[in-house]
Amino acid sequence: MRRVTLFVNGSARNGKVVAVYGTLSDLLSVASNKLGIKATSVYNGKGGLIDDIALIRDDDVLFVCEGEPFIDPQSDGRAQEELTGSHTDWLTLNVGGRYFTTTRSTLVNKEPDSMLAHMFKDKDAWGNKQDHRGAFLIDRSPEYFEPILNYLRHGQLIVNDGINLLGVLEEARFFGIDSLIEHLEIAIKNSQPAEDHSPISRKEFVRFLLATPTKSELRCQGLNFSGADLSRLDLRYINFKMANLSRCNLAHANLCCANLERADLSGSVLDCANLQGVKMLCSNAEGASLKGCNFEDPSGLKANLEGANLKGVDMEGSQMTGINLRVATLKNAKLKNCNLRGATLAGTDLENCDLSGCDLQEANLRGSNVKGAIFEEMLTPLHMSQSVR
Repeated sequence: MRRVTLFVNGSARNGKVVAVYGTLSDLLSVASNKLGIKATSVYNGKGGLIDDIALIRDDDVLFVCEGEPFIDPQSDGRAQEELTGSHTDWLTLNVGGRYFTTTRSTLVNKEPDSMLAHMFKDKDAWGNKQDHRGAFLIDRSPEYFEPILNYLRHGQLIVNDGINLLGVLEEARFFGIDSLIEHLEIAIKNSQPAEDHSPISRKEFVRFLLATPTKSELRCQGLNFSGADLSRLDLRYINFKMANLSRCNLAHANLCCANLERADLSGSVLDCANLQGVKMLCSNAEGASLKGCNFEDPSGLKANLEGANLKGVDMEGSQMTGINLRVATLKNAKLKNCNLRGATLAGTDLENCDLSGCDLQEANLRGSNVKGAIFEEMLTPLHMSQSVR
């Protein structure tokens, strides 16, 4: 009867002495039971594959593997220490199931205050657990650990495509690699796309409109449409609050019940636009053109332009029955031939405003500034009661 000593591939400890009998399959079955692995092949001490049980001699030392290539136990730092009784600088790490071979000096010297340095500075200082091959077990992500190990080897941060820098940064923080943390934070910042403040084009906006039901409110709050051509579009009920619509072309657009509160409409063209029930509280429309616009809603919903900046606007011929222009600024504005019946102009600045040919019947002008305003060819006489506080 022949006896052999079996070791797990790559290791020279925890061997098992077994009897050799039957076929090679019988030996692999015994090896699997004894060593707790799924044995598929056997090598001799020189790395030779044994494919016939007749090749095995009494007292042979054999290495059993699970399908991986032969690993010389002499190359494993732990095994070398066991076989020769001396300390070696080479270590094998099992990080999340992936093996890394490196030197103790690599893990210790560059970052002496890191967790890795404390783990491997002194032999068994932390009582590190090892697997069946003698590799030190580290329960971390191998793909994020690899850039850290390479950094400790040569001092350069090199990350392959597809590796998330945030994951490497978290590993660097976990292991306490302080000098690498700064490199990673800079790399992450540089990898972020530059903030895009470019205006939204007509083509892009039309795509949004087509994907939105007509009765639902499209949220465009704070967006930049500066200089865009949005003419003749159906923009009903859209929320443009605090949006940048300066120098936009909104001619003939349907802005019924749109929210333009605090929006920037300076220099824009809104000629013949439908502005029924529009909300333009505190908006800035200085220098804009609103000729022939319709603010009048037959259902009684009134447009609200309270506190708006309308300096120098041209609103000639617009329908503004019942409009709220309370405390708005209309200095130097052109309101010729406008319908302002029942409009609220209380506290409005109408200095040098041209109101020729306007219909101001029942309009509230109490407290308004009419210095230099032109009231020629009025359709209805303006009573003092309309302007007296």
